[in-house]
Amino acid sequence: MRRRNLLFAPAVIFASCAVHAQATSKQHRIAFVHSAIAVDDLTEQHGPFWVRRLFAELRRLGYVEGENVVVQRYSGKGNPALLPALSRDIVASNPDVIVANFTLPVRAALTAATSTIPIVAIMGDPITYGIVRSLARPGGNVTGVTIDAGITVNGKRLQTLKQALPAVSRVAVITSRLEWGAAGGQQIQVAGEKLGIQAVGVFLDVASDDELKRVFKEISDQRVDAVVVSGSGDLLANRAAIVRLAHEHRIPAIYPYRDFVELGGLLAYAPDAGETGERLAQAVAQVLRGANPGEVPIQQATKFKLIINVSTAKALGLTISPALLAQADEVIE
Repeated sequence: MRRRNLLFAPAVIFASCAVHAQATSKQHRIAFVHSAIAVDDLTEQHGPFWVRRLFAELRRLGYVEGENVVVQRYSGKGNPALLPALSRDIVASNPDVIVANFTLPVRAALTAATSTIPIVAIMGDPITYGIVRSLARPGGNVTGVTIDAGITVNGKRLQTLKQALPAVSRVAVITSRLEWGAAGGQQIQVAGEKLGIQAVGVFLDVASDDELKRVFKEISDQRVDAVVVSGSGDLLANRAAIVRLAHEHRIPAIYPYRDFVELGGLLAYAPDAGETGERLAQAVAQVLRGANPGEVPIQQATKFKLIINVSTAKALGLTISPALLAQADEVIE
């Protein structure tokens, strides 16, 4: 239990009861759409950690699926071509709020389909990408959580690779053409130049097993020193296949989320997934209580963690320095 809960237990219990009473006064409808994760994995029991924490926090706030919440789940299955029709179906169902991962194709499809239904999204830099006017007062119908600290995070991931692999000079960045051509791709190239690392984009336009195999074959042929996996939700959905292919090709990789390292990935410098899910749920709860999404501040990720899988390092024949291990927030044996 957190310290503030211990200090203010009576007030918290009273507030929690009041919130639950308010939450259960009507039936709420949430549309949850992800660019690639299968609908069966968008639940409190399955899927990435942030999804599980999202539903756990909604439950804590009094919004319980099967009681006072109906959740309609949608997946783009890693195919951007499906998203426009999918978005029109979501809007036609007229949910109280749409929860989404705002990859560029998802954002384009949803914002084209509606400017009125509230959208609570997990996203990159919403100002750079023109999603909102400001974090404090987004305006429009979009709010949520940004997990993008911009060039600082890109630089930190490359710096971590440099510490793990001092001779690294050329890395492949697995991303989409859209992302590479936007601010994120420019940022990682600039960060690489400062560290003496050439970052080369390798594009995955459809998240499928065949495409992933093609991408890793291309990376292997280019003889790069390491791989950076972008934060795209499509890649998170295919985390098991990506980690497996990195092992098969014996390519060291750094990942954007803890989920990859849990499955055997080498390194991650990642936003705290628990914090992300909880903040997303809190924004959803505000909207369900009647708040205008344009007036709900977009929260920024404040906690980033370095996670190292030393078993994977050994399998790749790498020795992680004591200095880097000392910096790690978590070491997986």
